[in-house]
Amino acid sequence: MTLVPVQHAAIDVQLAYATSRNFAGEVLYTTAEDQQARLHRHAADALFHAADRAAALGLRLLLLDAYRPQAVQRRLWEVRPDPEFVADPEIGSDHSRGTAVDLTLTRADGTVLDMGTDFDAALQQSHHSRIDIHREAQQNRLILLGLMVGAGFEINPYEWWHYALENSENYPLL
Repeated sequence: MTLVPVQHAAIDVQLAYATSRNFAGEVLYTTAEDQQARLHRHAADALFHAADRAAALGLRLLLLDAYRPQAVQRRLWEVRPDPEFVADPEIGSDHSRGTAVDLTLTRADGTVLDMGTDFDAALQQSHHSRIDIHREAQQNRLILLGLMVGAGFEINPYEWWHYALENSENYPLL
């Protein structure tokens, strides 16, 4: 199956694992192919729909991760073997199916909106529906939730930044 590149006028891409600014502290996407955000066509189409809806609100999507090779998933599990925040590679991650994204919202000028925690923060405050974060962050999470669920994604209750295409488990690991 061929993955398609994520290219849309209202989506900015900064793949966290293509740099060392991630919880593993190392560059995990080392090939040119891995450093390009790619998704299964169904997930890409849904993401583009969410981006169109964000643009209508004067917002943009900042994509932090998309397809993730299984070797990278194994490395992340070695660094953080916590099933609340990292999928066990033996089970498989929706990222490795090309059906999941990690993302946040920005204003039109690229300013990242407050979401209460950083991306990939292994904290209880990273869970959806937390009320012990700033009200503005709660509202921003709800906007992201509405955009993504309305486009056909499901939430991960533990990570405000992670969304997987509905029925991702029916897609094969790549």
